[in-house]
Amino acid sequence: MAMLGITFVVSVLFIGMMVQGMKLQEQLDGYNTRLEKLDEQLEEERQRTQEIDDLKDYMKTDEYAEQVAREKLGLVKGNEIIFKTEE
Repeated sequence: MAMLGITFVVSVLFIGMMVQGMKLQEQLDGYNTRLEKLDEQLEEERQRTQEIDDLKDYMKTDEYAEQVAREKLGLVKGNEIIFKTEE
């Protein structure tokens, strides 16, 4: 009879450990999914940072200054002729 009791207790403990193990695996899967999403967000932010750095570098060029002078201020080079169409 004592052997049956020990077997029962061991079985209950084993089942409890299996249930706990499954819960831990579900948590781990959730954490892995979250980690993948965070990695994707991090990569997107790195790309965005690179685009901002590229734009910042471009804004330091003469080409950018010329573009702004033409578009915003309407300036032209000395040897250019501007033709405007009537609307």
